[in-house]
Amino acid sequence: MNKRKSWREKLENAKEARIIPIPPKMQKQLGKGTLLIPRPIDVDALIRKVPRGKVVTLTELREKLARAAGADVTCAMVAGVFVRIAAEAAAEEIRAGKSRVTPYWRVVRDDGRLLEKLPGGPSEQARHLEAEGHEISYSAKLRVIS
Repeated sequence: MNKRKSWREKLENAKEARIIPIPPKMQKQLGKGTLLIPRPIDVDALIRKVPRGKVVTLTELREKLARAAGADVTCAMVAGVFVRIAAEAAAEEIRAGKSRVTPYWRVVRDDGRLLEKLPGGPSEQARHLEAEGHEISYSAKLRVIS
């Protein structure tokens, strides 16, 4: 029977990052150039650099990853999946009693909306952000204001 991998194992047990030409089907949206397929651990490391009291948008995260790797863009779908893996690994560590974990709650959508697929959903993300001094709008979609 195969033992299911922990989120931490998924985070650390990945292939090398790759830079490929932007596939023709993606060129209408992204243009021509190079596309970074990052590693989950690289996404995790970048999130760890976001200081307390600050947030980073998904687009900013992808731009920083691409720039650091020398690529034009980062694959949005892969980056989103890897943010989730980093977040789930951090949640595992919190449940195990660790206090220094990847601050995944500091990653927000470009318009400030909170992310549905992170551990605990937007309400848990809002709780963490409010604890760091951010103001949250509780209108239809939870959104960080400051």
